[in-house]
Amino acid sequence: MADSVAAGLGEEKDTETEDKEKEKLIGNSKAKSDKNSSTSEVTETLGFYERNAGKKDKQRSLSDLSLVRFISAELTRGYFLEHNEAKYTERRERVYTCLRIPKELEKLMIFGFFLCLDAFLYVFTLLPLRVLLALVRLLTLPCCGLSGSRLLQPAQVCDLLKGFIMIICYSMMHYVDYSMMYHLIRGQSVIKLYIIYNMLEVADRLFSSFGQDILDALYWTATEPKEKKRAHIGVIPHFLMAVLYVFLHAILIMVQATTLNVAFNSHNKSLLTIMMSNNFVEIKGSVFKKFEKNNLFQMSNSDIKERFTNYVLLLIVCLRNMEQFSWNPDHLWVLFPDVCMVIASEIAVDIVKHAFITKFNDITADVYSEYRASLAFDLVSSRQKNAYTDYSDSVSRRMGFIPLPLALLLIRVVTSSVKIQGSLSFVCVLLFYLGMITLKVLNSIVLLGKSCLYVKEANMEEKLFQTPPTAAPGKASSKSSRSKFTSPPGNPGDQSVSTSIISQPVHQAAGPAPSPAPSLPTSSSDQFLTTPDESEEKDITQDSSELKHRAPKKDLLEIDRFTICGNRID
Repeated sequence: MADSVAAGLGEEKDTETEDKEKEKLIGNSKAKSDKNSSTSEVTETLGFYERNAGKKDKQRSLSDLSLVRFISAELTRGYFLEHNEAKYTERRERVYTCLRIPKELEKLMIFGFFLCLDAFLYVFTLLPLRVLLALVRLLTLPCCGLSGSRLLQPAQVCDLLKGFIMIICYSMMHYVDYSMMYHLIRGQSVIKLYIIYNMLEVADRLFSSFGQDILDALYWTATEPKEKKRAHIGVIPHFLMAVLYVFLHAILIMVQATTLNVAFNSHNKSLLTIMMSNNFVEIKGSVFKKFEKNNLFQMSNSDIKERFTNYVLLLIVCLRNMEQFSWNPDHLWVLFPDVCMVIASEIAVDIVKHAFITKFNDITADVYSEYRASLAFDLVSSRQKNAYTDYSDSVSRRMGFIPLPLALLLIRVVTSSVKIQGSLSFVCVLLFYLGMITLKVLNSIVLLGKSCLYVKEANMEEKLFQTPPTAAPGKASSKSSRSKFTSPPGNPGDQSVSTSIISQPVHQAAGPAPSPAPSLPTSSSDQFLTTPDESEEKDITQDSSELKHRAPKKDLLEIDRFTICGNRID
């Protein structure tokens, strides 16, 4: 009996387990069928999902699918640029920047050209008059008596030195034969002349870099307050060094002009073509280098100086050629295409060079307006009461353009090319001189108005009323005096620019005077006008906790001391 009951229970358990296994198998088969139906109903064709595609072609072979689907996918494949919007927007802005570069660059070049022209005309027009006024004051001192501690003002001393340098160097230039130099250069081969012209360009930059230092050293040695009269003897070696520099630089520019003249007069124009191709080599040496905003400012100043110098050299070449053809106006039209070709190649090279430099270094085209405002600041600050330099000297330091050697060469070429005979010729010379003075005055007025406008647009007015840094004994004191500025009495920061640009500079007393706490300008233009050194930055952080997180950036107003041809002496 018991055995029968146990056997019955075992059979019931076996049937239950068999039923559970059958249910599991049925469930798995249903799930697989559902998956197969879903994959058959939704298939991928040409990048799109089509339902019920399995009902259409369930039995297509793999050989039909591979080639047809690949070709159709290549023909109908799509993509969306908006998925990477930032990248394509940046590329578009770079294109717009390259298109804006020619306009902005030429604005800077034109403004810088007229700045150089103003400094160049100053040597011919106002400098002789200022020298005469200084000589009259020097000769009338015994009659009028000494009204102060100085015989002459520092500016008058500098004018006299410039006048004496020009007179001595002009007398020395008479011993240089231009015709002999021309035939000596013309006898050389084309390749040798090409090498000579490149060497002359490098030497011109080196002369410009060291020349303004020599002149500044002379001016400061002559005007520096001295306790003993023996100290004035030190002016003599500085003066002789300045005369030697101006004479050698004038000879260098003469050789440059002569080489260019030989290129113009060659029959096949091969030398002129090689010299023009040298400008395009400049693109290779500049475009693929890393440039920052300050480095681009250096290059822009160098390009302005180079372009103005080339214009003067072309003028000298035209004068020499017109003299050889007895001032026949028909020959001028023969030279005109070559002159235009040289100028056009220079402009094209500058545009291409600056366009790609700004593109590769992510520099916006608005930076040229900052450069223009920085150059305008030099002009406006030279007319302030606290001016510490002449404008022509500030242009020389900023751009490396020294007008004395170039003006000396032009005077030498004009006097040897134009013969003055009779009273009518002297009248013509006087009228020409009055015309140059008129051009100088009009150019100065227009430049001054434009400069004031650019300074106001850049929010740089308050920097005009800061006193220049004064030298103090010791390295630490000189650095602190450079980093701390005080406003001069009687010149509040909110005074307009136009009230002091025509005032005479006022000599500040050397005695102790109460001064307010040192402060730094906090205008919005400091974003590109602050140039603290490392030690200066430490002093600033110790004096004022508000400037703790201020980022040190280079000053465009002080960038000349970093340039190839920058020579400021502080």
